[in-house]
Amino acid sequence: MDTPEREVAAANDRLIYGCMGLGSVGRDDAGPGEELRQAEAAVGAALEVGITRFDHADIYRGGSAEAVFGEVLRRSPGLRERIEIQSKVGIRPGRDGAVQHYDLSGPAIRDGVRGSLERLGIERLDVLLLHRPDPLAEPAEVAAALAALRSEGLVDRIGVSNCSAAQIAHLQQALDAPLVADQLELSLYRHGFVDAGVLVNHPEAVTVDFPHGTLEHCAAAGIEIQAWGALAGGRYSGRPPQTQQEAATTALVADLAGRYGVAAEAVVLGWLMRHPARISPVLGTTDPGRIRACAEAEAVSARMSRPEWFALYSAARGRPVP
Repeated sequence: MDTPEREVAAANDRLIYGCMGLGSVGRDDAGPGEELRQAEAAVGAALEVGITRFDHADIYRGGSAEAVFGEVLRRSPGLRERIEIQSKVGIRPGRDGAVQHYDLSGPAIRDGVRGSLERLGIERLDVLLLHRPDPLAEPAEVAAALAALRSEGLVDRIGVSNCSAAQIAHLQQALDAPLVADQLELSLYRHGFVDAGVLVNHPEAVTVDFPHGTLEHCAAAGIEIQAWGALAGGRYSGRPPQTQQEAATTALVADLAGRYGVAAEAVVLGWLMRHPARISPVLGTTDPGRIRACAEAEAVSARMSRPEWFALYSAARGRPVP
């Protein structure tokens, strides 16, 4: 991939390319060379639309996502200096009879980071996220491990993933550096983050599974909200509807896409980005065409009216707001 000479769009700072689909572990269609071709095509498409942030985790495809991305970097001189790389640690998959568990002990954090750096072939992570809350974690131990990684120049900034406001505040008390991001599952389909605020003082509130106050806490603390699953697995933008509710939402998305002159993906993401929390979507698709289709998402968010936004929300939840 001849990225230094490739013409790229202006920076698209709100979009993040999620590398969870790269690599070969668990796939039947990625033989030698094919996984690299796919990775280069996906990364190239992301760069074309101005995406310069790339999201990893040490467990993605058993580590092969980071490894193939490292090969893309090696084949693309100068690319590392033009992009930001973040990765996550803390999940231990169940293998060889072991139970899947979380581990944010000091040694596990350090080992996870060093493994990611080795696979990626880089010297420093721009951002390290703690992948999921570990109920056995000691905040002081976590803080000491993160401080050491930062002092050694192996990690620049730190954040979390799948954490509530209370968990963030509890951990932050032990840290000597601010948390910069919280990555959560948010989308037009997974709209509990909106329900959590809309349904305050309403009987339906008991059905909401999103931690109330998390977006507000992050906004007050200057913590970026990153949305994994932002494209909702293709719902509303290509995946056949499974229910009447999905069909109605898909039709509305298509109607807005036609009126805006953009792809359906841009509408789905534009709805998310219209929220004042300034959510940064993480794109998990490996399809270069779908990556390019997301390019106009922020422009859509700026154009989307309040009635249009609420129409999409009401369609996705299957009923009007109270």
